[in-house]
Amino acid sequence: MFGGKERTKNRFITAAAAMLFAGLLTGCGGKNEALQTAMEQVKALNYEEALSAFDEAENTGANSRLVNRGRGIAYMGLADYEQAIDCFKQALSSSNGLVENVDFDLNYYLAAAYAKSGRYQEAEAAYDAILALRPNEEDACFLRGNVRLNLSDFEGAKADFDKVISMDPRNYDRLIEMCEVLENFGYREVGQEYLQNALDSGDKSMNTYIMGRIYYYLGEYQKAYLALEEAKDEGGVDSYLYLGRAYEATGDYNYASNVYNSYLSKYDANAEIYNQLGLCELSRGEYQKALAAFQAGMQLEGSFVQQSLAFNEAVAYEYLGEYGQAFELLTNYVKNYPDDEQAKRELEFLSTR
Repeated sequence: MFGGKERTKNRFITAAAAMLFAGLLTGCGGKNEALQTAMEQVKALNYEEALSAFDEAENTGANSRLVNRGRGIAYMGLADYEQAIDCFKQALSSSNGLVENVDFDLNYYLAAAYAKSGRYQEAEAAYDAILALRPNEEDACFLRGNVRLNLSDFEGAKADFDKVISMDPRNYDRLIEMCEVLENFGYREVGQEYLQNALDSGDKSMNTYIMGRIYYYLGEYQKAYLALEEAKDEGGVDSYLYLGRAYEATGDYNYASNVYNSYLSKYDANAEIYNQLGLCELSRGEYQKALAAFQAGMQLEGSFVQQSLAFNEAVAYEYLGEYGQAFELLTNYVKNYPDDEQAKRELEFLSTR
């Protein structure tokens, strides 16, 4: 496919792709001012405004491949995946015949758009195209495994995951991602086997922070929080997040809340900590405290949990019985994240209150 002259299961694919290329949203703007403005609008989730800015960029001589790339990203933000696919294809087809880094970038986006529209076979083909030229591209291999699970091709997915592990056996972050994906598709035991193999490997570089996280995903929560208590300063904010979640998994929401508040009292404010604290407070029935946590997190710009915070803020208002405010927030949320089916159902429910 290189150019010549849950909320739902595929959230793992698009979330991974977003993380891989978030830094490229503004990095391909070139020197055209209108194009740079358009990409800034995409970053701010102002997709309609971005599309208008891309038209202006095209009229002022911006690189057509980058314009179509940006349009595709904006259409993805609007959940118009067919339009996004067309834009990415146009960008690929206008290649000069030499394969450049932007071609790989475009194929990643194209694959994500195919996956979001449920066209998994075509998504798989896009990753095949990447791997044909870069056979050791770990991200493409991992994401193709995700797609293959959506195609009910467990053996193919496992072959991809096995290859990823063989390429970088000490990448425990990726290993944990695989465990999450496999569990989501009903293969929890397979993911846990990967994790157990890692524990049994005798890797001396595996510190207590890594071990604590692995114990967490193995469901051994007491071992998890004991290791993570010891490793609180090794993994930074993630150590506190996993420590709190381990206590939550045992039903000890009070201590989990103390863990999150302890982090906030010692270190700089962190949106993910606020989000997890808010969820913990919801579980404790402390709805006003939950709302305060979500709103505090939303004040911190540039966080990848902004979508979760926005949804959870509306949920907190709903728990507080302030249905009008919850409805207003969810209406705005659905406008910004139109492919969140759970939010649409919640909005429909609120319209009857």
